[in-house]
Amino acid sequence: MALKAVHVSDVPSLDHVPEPPAALSVSSSPRGVEVGRAALKATPKFLVIGHRGHGMNAVQSPDRRFRSFMENTILSFNSAATHPLDFVEFDVQVTKDDCPVIFHDDVILSVDNGTVFEKRVTELSLPEFLSYGLQREPGKVGKPLLRKSKDGKIRNWEVEADDALCTLQEAFQKVEPSLGFNIELKFDDHIVYQQDYLVHVLQTILNVVSAYANQRPIIFSSFHPDAALLVHKLQSIYPVFFLTNGGTELYYDVRRNSLEEAIKVCVEGGLHGIVSEVRGIFQNPAAVAKIKDSKLSLLTYGKLNNVAEAVYMQHLMGIDGVIVDLVQEISEAVTELIKPKQGEEDNIIVADGEDGSRPKFSEKELAFILKLIPQLIQL
Repeated sequence: MALKAVHVSDVPSLDHVPEPPAALSVSSSPRGVEVGRAALKATPKFLVIGHRGHGMNAVQSPDRRFRSFMENTILSFNSAATHPLDFVEFDVQVTKDDCPVIFHDDVILSVDNGTVFEKRVTELSLPEFLSYGLQREPGKVGKPLLRKSKDGKIRNWEVEADDALCTLQEAFQKVEPSLGFNIELKFDDHIVYQQDYLVHVLQTILNVVSAYANQRPIIFSSFHPDAALLVHKLQSIYPVFFLTNGGTELYYDVRRNSLEEAIKVCVEGGLHGIVSEVRGIFQNPAAVAKIKDSKLSLLTYGKLNNVAEAVYMQHLMGIDGVIVDLVQEISEAVTELIKPKQGEEDNIIVADGEDGSRPKFSEKELAFILKLIPQLIQL
C-alpha cells in the first residue's frame, strides 16, 4: 500500500494530549499486548495508541480527518478499535459529585442567549456535564459545545460523526474489550492541588477501574508529577507513566522541564515509564539511552507522530510506542514498515561508526531517515 504520510505543517500541535521500573510486556491477548498484573518484561512490540480515541478534534484545521469523530467518546474509541491499535488514550476528570468523566479541556465552553460562558468540568455535577453536546435521549437537545482554537478564537465544535459525552464506567462497559486504555489523569496546570484532594480524585477513579476493568490492559499517565506518584502508591496492578513536554515548554515545577528530570521522577518514584513530546526526544536523542538504561519504557506524543517517517525513526531509536491522531494512516504504516512482508529481504548497507563499529541499515531504513531529516531540522 502507498504511505499516506502527512507533512508536519499540515497537522495541528497537540494541546496535551505510567513496583520497580520496568518495560511493557507482550502476552497472548487478542491484540498481543498486556500491561500490568505481572512483572513487566522488555518487548519488541511497538505500540500504536489512538489519541483521544480516533484522534483529537482540531476545529480550526482544514483537514477533515481532525473532525471525523467526536473525540473522547464511545464512538471515537470503537472506531479506533477497527484499526490495528493497541490502546486508546483519553483524559479523565472527576465531577463535583464524584463521577469520573472523559473530557480533555479543563472547562466546557457554551453559549446562552448569545453570551459565551465557560464552566470548569470539576465544578459540574454529572447530569450537568452530560447536558452538553449530543444527547442520547431521542428528541432531547443538548446545550451547545464550543471550543477555543489555538488562535484564541471561539468556534462551534462541529464534527462529521458526533456522539454524546461519556463517563469512565461507560467506556469500560461499551468499548471493545481487547482495546487497552491509556488513562491520562487530568489536572489543571494553573491550580495548586492539596494532596488530600489528589488522593480523593485518584481513589475515585481507581474505584471505577477496579470495578469494571476486568482483564483490559491499562496504563495510567499524568503531567502532574505528584498525581503520577500517588496513583502508583495507591495501586500496584497497572503501570504509571509520567507525561512530559521533554523541555519544549517550561513550567514552574522543574520536574516537568526536561527528560532528565522526568527520568529522576520515575526512578525515584518507581514509575514504569515516560510519555514525552516527540520533539523533546528528537532534540535530545541521547536521552533515549538514558531512559532505557534506567529500565523505563518510553512512549511519545505530538504532531510529528502523524508523519509515518517520524514514527519509523522512533522505532529504529528503540522507542516503545507512539500516540497518534491519524489512526488509520499511522497504524497501517506501522504494520507495513515494522513488520516486513514474508520473504522480503532488504539489501543491507554498512556505515562506519565513530567507535569503529559498523552499524547496519537497510536501504529502506536509510531512505526514511534521509526523508525525515529536513523535517527534523525545522524543529
